[in-house]
Formats: sequence, structure tokens, C-alpha cells
Amino acid sequence: MSSVRSKIGKAVRRLRAEAGFSQEGFADHCGFHRTYIGAIERGEKNLTTDSLERIARALGLTFFDLIRQADEGRG
Repeated sequence: MSSVRSKIGKAVRRLRAEAGFSQEGFADHCGFHRTYIGAIERGEKNLTTDSLERIARALGLTFFDLIRQADEGRG
């Protein structure tokens, strides 16, 4: 597993939980399938910038804020 994917996955999991979403609820909010969100959170998906931007917007963040939080290890 890529350390970048792992960091992003951990950040998405933390931010999703802080926002009060279940995986299924968050997936619906983003327009993704629940299993896709689970794979992201486990660091198994190599995300496109479009997917990262959709996730960030769903969390009320910018693309760069999401990447920054993942990079800073706040996941």
C-alpha cells in the first residue's frame, strides 16, 4: 500500500467520522459506492484528482486542504 494512499485514506476516515457520516451515508453524499469509500479509507485506491476534489467538497474542504491534512498526518 502506498504511504500517500494510506495517509489520504486515514484523513478521509477521520474527517468523515468527525462530520458524522457513516461510510454509506458519506458515499451517497459524494456519489460513490460504499465499498469504494471503504477501499479509499484502507488506502487501496489510487484516486484521481477529480475523485479527491469530490471527497474534499463533500467534507467542506478544498482539494488542497484535504491533501494538507493527509500530509500532516492528521488522519
